[in-house]
Amino acid sequence: MITNLKSILRAFFSFCQPFVAFLILFLFFLSCQNENSNNDKIEALPISLTFDRFDLKFYNQPPEVIPQLKKEYPFLFPKQFSDSVWINRQNDSLQLLLQEAVTKVFSEIQPLEKKVSRLFKHIKYYFPKTKIPQIITLTNNVDYQIKTVYSDSLLLLSLDTFLGEDHPLYEGIPNYIRKELDPKYIPSQIVEKFSTYIMPPPENRTFLAQMLYEGKKMYLQDLLLPDEKEAIKIAYAEAELEWVKENEVYIWQYFIEKQVLYQTDPEWVERFLEPAPFSKFYLQLDNESPGRIGRWIGWQIVRKYREQQPETTIEDLIKLPAQQLFNQSKYKPKR
Repeated sequence: MITNLKSILRAFFSFCQPFVAFLILFLFFLSCQNENSNNDKIEALPISLTFDRFDLKFYNQPPEVIPQLKKEYPFLFPKQFSDSVWINRQNDSLQLLLQEAVTKVFSEIQPLEKKVSRLFKHIKYYFPKTKIPQIITLTNNVDYQIKTVYSDSLLLLSLDTFLGEDHPLYEGIPNYIRKELDPKYIPSQIVEKFSTYIMPPPENRTFLAQMLYEGKKMYLQDLLLPDEKEAIKIAYAEAELEWVKENEVYIWQYFIEKQVLYQTDPEWVERFLEPAPFSKFYLQLDNESPGRIGRWIGWQIVRKYREQQPETTIEDLIKLPAQQLFNQSKYKPKR
């Protein structure tokens, strides 16, 4: 009887196997069709951006241009400063050196405009109410803490903070900061500022909430820059990315053992979320680790949540309380 049952089951599965294979292929084809459909819709959006080169309008120009520029760009000229301040800036040797470097690096701006246009097609597709901002390029004393400024209808882009990590003008800047001063990071930097604009910081001060806030911003990189390399999105070298992938389970184990998740001490944010040359476990492996490891872990938790809850809209996801997101993600890295 058992032998007959085995024979029947074997025959049944042998009969069904071609249909199962066909079903898998069909579902894969359907998934690809949906993805292609989304891509077609995104590419069809009528968005084409050009950069308003304020830097070229201001530098290497006669002082007579200043009154007109103040009318066109009043937000760039604080009223408490007289025209003499701006004339001096036009003639300042350091400013002219910076502008010369900007002009060389960004002599061909069209490829970058094309990338940013494609980015805003994705933004408009996923966030239809978003206004397409005016993009104004500046030279701003290599202020790498304010590389970009995003508001409702305006995007300021300091090109002198994207000259390339090995540029001689960046001598003296720490390496972990210099590596992000490169044109390849401009789209991801814009997404970072856009994410911060649409998603206010969490009121919950726990490390978990802060980590998942950063993770949501990283997930928006996935959504809005689907063709970008993972290492570029998080500003890691390939070796650093490989390190966090290989050590994910140990990083998570450290957080659990130290009972970090519900701590509210800002020290944990400083050690694992803020820019740094390395993350501070206070162990021998510190020098091997990249900075902002908590951001990477938060990213993986949000990705895991999306696997578990694919029906959640992006609008609902960015509003989702940290604890609910964490619980429903069922995140548990394995060795």
